[in-house]
Amino acid sequence: MTRDFWYELAGQPEAVAQIRRAVAERDVGVFHSWLITGPPGSGRSVLAQSFAAALQCPEQGCGTCHSCILAKAGTHPDITVLATEKVQIAIAEVRDLVSASSFGSSSGSFRIMIIEDADRMAPTAANVLLKALEEPPENTIWILCAPSEVDMLPTIRSRVRKVILKVPSVEDVAKLLVERDGIEPALAVSVAAEAQSHIGMARRLATSKEARDRRHEYLAAALNIFNVTDAVRTSETWLDLAKKDALALTKERDEEERQTLLHSLGLAPTDTVPPQYRTDFKNLEEGQKRRATRSLRDGLDRILVDLLALFRDVLTVQLAAAVELVNRDLEPKIREVAAGFRPEETIRIIDSIETSRERIDRNVRDIYVMDSLAATMRRSV
Repeated sequence: MTRDFWYELAGQPEAVAQIRRAVAERDVGVFHSWLITGPPGSGRSVLAQSFAAALQCPEQGCGTCHSCILAKAGTHPDITVLATEKVQIAIAEVRDLVSASSFGSSSGSFRIMIIEDADRMAPTAANVLLKALEEPPENTIWILCAPSEVDMLPTIRSRVRKVILKVPSVEDVAKLLVERDGIEPALAVSVAAEAQSHIGMARRLATSKEARDRRHEYLAAALNIFNVTDAVRTSETWLDLAKKDALALTKERDEEERQTLLHSLGLAPTDTVPPQYRTDFKNLEEGQKRRATRSLRDGLDRILVDLLALFRDVLTVQLAAAVELVNRDLEPKIREVAAGFRPEETIRIIDSIETSRERIDRNVRDIYVMDSLAATMRRSV
C-alpha cells in the first residue's frame, strides 16, 4: 500500500498488519463484518476507508489506480459510508444502508458498507443492522467504527472481527506532521502534546495559528477566574471562541471536500458543474449543512477536553508528579494556580469538567453548563 493509505495511521503497526493480512488473503475469502475501535483521533475512520480501498484495488492498494483515487475521494461506487453529524444514527439511515448492501458490486470485487461512529446507533437501529450481519449477502463487507467494543450491543460484538487501535504516542503524531505536512519539528511536538495525540486536532493546531491562539485564549481565561464576574466573562469567552472555531473548521472542511470532489470528477475549481454531477454536489452540501449544526457542540467538547488536560497539569504540579505537562507554554501560570488550590479542589474541578461534558452531550443549554463550570474554577489568590 502506498503512503496515501497506511501512512497516516501513526503508531498503529499491529492494526495495520492485521488489515493487510486480510487484504492479502481476500481471494480465499474475507470475513464479512469488522469492528474497528480506538479513542478519538486514533484513526478509526482512516483505517476503515483504507481497508475498503485496499480490498477494491487490483493491486491490494496501489494508491494510484482509478479505484484507489475514487476511494480516497469518497466517491467509489462500491464503498458506502454512513457518517452522521447528528447525536444519534436514525433507524431509517440504517435501513437504507442495509437495503443498499443487498445490491451487488458494480466495479469492484466487494460491496463495502462503513458505519463511522457506530456507537451512535439507537438500540432499534442496531437491531436492524444485526439482521444484516447475521445473513450478509455474498461479497458484502461491513466495517463498523466505535470508541470501544462495549459501546456496541453484545449480539453485534459476537458477529464481528475486532481491530483495536491505541492512542498513538506524541512522537508518532509529531513525526507524521513533519513528514506528511512539512511542519517544523518543535511545533509538531508541541501541538501533538497539546492535542493529546489526536491526529486531526494536532494537524489543525499545526497548520492554523488562529486555532492555536483561540486555544491559548480559552485556557488562559480559565486560569484567571477570581470572582463571579470573571466566571461569567470566561463562560462567554468560551462560547464565543467555540463558535469561531466551529465556523472556521466548517469552512475549511467544506472547501477541502468540494475541491476533492471536483478533482475526482476531473473538474477545475473554476469549471461549471455539468448537470450529471449536480446531484453529487447537492448531496455534499446537504451533508455539510448537517455537520454545521453539530460543530458548536464539538467545539465546546474540545474546549472541555483541553480544560481537563489543563487542570490535570495543575494537579501534576501539586503532586510533584514526574510527568511532562501537556500545556508547557502555560507552565508559569499553571504553577501559580497550583499554589492557589488544594489538590482535592483541583480534583473537584476535574470532576466538574467531566460532568459538563455529559451535560453538553445531553443537550443541556450551553450557557448554563459553561457558567456553572466557570464558577467552580474561582480561586482566591
